[in-house]
Amino acid sequence: MSKPDQNIDHTKNAGRAEQRREREREELSFAELLAAALAWIAGLPDLLWSRIRRVGPRMKTLVSEHKAGRFPESNRRIVQLLLLIPGLFPMWKSRVRERFSRRRRRSLSFDTAVAARTTRQNRLRPLAFVAVALVFSVVAVFFSLYTTGTAVSYNGETLEIVRDAAEAQKIAAKVEGNIVETMGASYSFDEDSIQYSSGLVRRSELGEIDNLEKELTDEIGLVTYGYSLYIDDELVGSTQYEGAREALIDQIAQINASEDTLSVDFVEDVRISEGYVPTDSLVNLGYIAEVVNSTKVGEETYTVVSGDTWTKIASRNDMTNDELLALNPGYNINRINIGDELVLSKEIPYLTVKVTERQNYVDDVDYDIIYEDDSSMYQGDTRVIVKGEYGKADIVADVEYVNGVETERTVISRVMLTAPKTETRARGTKERPSWMPTGSFRWPVSGRITSGFGYRNTGIRGASTYHQGIDIACAYGTTIVASDGGTVEYTGYKGAMGYTVIINHGNGYKTYYEHCSSFAVSAGQHVYKGQKIAYVGTSGVTSGAHCHFGVQKNGSYVNPLGYLP
Repeated sequence: MSKPDQNIDHTKNAGRAEQRREREREELSFAELLAAALAWIAGLPDLLWSRIRRVGPRMKTLVSEHKAGRFPESNRRIVQLLLLIPGLFPMWKSRVRERFSRRRRRSLSFDTAVAARTTRQNRLRPLAFVAVALVFSVVAVFFSLYTTGTAVSYNGETLEIVRDAAEAQKIAAKVEGNIVETMGASYSFDEDSIQYSSGLVRRSELGEIDNLEKELTDEIGLVTYGYSLYIDDELVGSTQYEGAREALIDQIAQINASEDTLSVDFVEDVRISEGYVPTDSLVNLGYIAEVVNSTKVGEETYTVVSGDTWTKIASRNDMTNDELLALNPGYNINRINIGDELVLSKEIPYLTVKVTERQNYVDDVDYDIIYEDDSSMYQGDTRVIVKGEYGKADIVADVEYVNGVETERTVISRVMLTAPKTETRARGTKERPSWMPTGSFRWPVSGRITSGFGYRNTGIRGASTYHQGIDIACAYGTTIVASDGGTVEYTGYKGAMGYTVIINHGNGYKTYYEHCSSFAVSAGQHVYKGQKIAYVGTSGVTSGAHCHFGVQKNGSYVNPLGYLP
């Protein structure tokens, strides 16, 4: 063995010996400690008992001081431990609460994570739904904006975009039919003049199929949808203006109406017919108004009655003998027969305008007449004893005019302003020869003179412009008496004169009583002055009830007012 190896073994042996001594010291100390512990344990009951007896009072003191809010102190370890434990309760409580709170948060975090995973999974389903809905929305929006349609073009110009090509073709065929029917000749589109192009179009560009008919018709230009004015089935003119009849009435009303006008209408049947007309036949409303306010070719005739002469007929209608003959060539002016029909005019109005007015005016009220017999006077002679006076009345009446001539008057109300005063007359009772004239004339009726002797302009068709007598207005049916004694030369109907009585007084004078309603005498009968001969009427050409009284002297008419009292 070498020397280094010997040194190592010596060192190891010395270490082992030291370890044995250390173990021996530890074994000795442990034995001592065990003996001391056993001795302490043996004396422990007495020690504990003595200690326990002192704990009760001390604990009461600590509790009372704690309740009093004082902080008890002690140098003893056990007391400090007892004081420390209650003081740690709030901290332990807080720590326990914090621990449970932490566990709860961890639990919530776990639940949140699970919920997040569930939410992410649930989110996938709405996204899929939204994607599908978006696709459907895009498709719906597309088809709400676009649709299939057909563009109809004429000579390269697009007229209308319609939904159905078949319907468009039907419209084109209808337009052809309208042109054929209106023009009375065959017509068809050129082969390439009208085209139909189908495809996708914006819905906003779609037009009405009905518009296509008008646009295609206007583009061709041969016919136009218009409004044709007819008067008694006679075409006056056509216009594109829909309210032609109303416009015409308004225009006529502006000319004929006043602030008192109630209505303006036409005697003739005026109607509007809608439909296609040739474009070149259209006229404006001004032309139509000019036509209806003018006259048209037509005949106004007169039938000859007993007592008529050529001169009388011409004079009554404001014509000379030659002018009447020009309208009636071939007639002998010196010889006409009862029943002959003479043409008085070759023109008649296109339109007869009827205007109704509400009028308010003051009118005379006829007075009554009472008679007192006078034996000193011949029968039929009268004289005024007390002159009567007309009363006054406030009248409201509807008056109808036809072409400016009054044809009817209807009294709506009558308010008396002043009452009339009765007239008293003496009436002769002395008998006289019935045929004997007195040489003077009396009034055939009582009333106002509404038309004097001579030239006049009544506006009444058929009325003369040269009046050969006077018109005395009175009530319908009023008694007409002979103006003087004589022989009844004529009773009958005389055209515009109506029912007429002519008395020949045998002294160069004749008197005429026209427009009667009926007769009380007959031709050849002798009458005395004041004898009832007829009744007031409206026969012939009149504007109301009156008696036309005329006087002839040696075959010529004279003014009756020069012979009446």
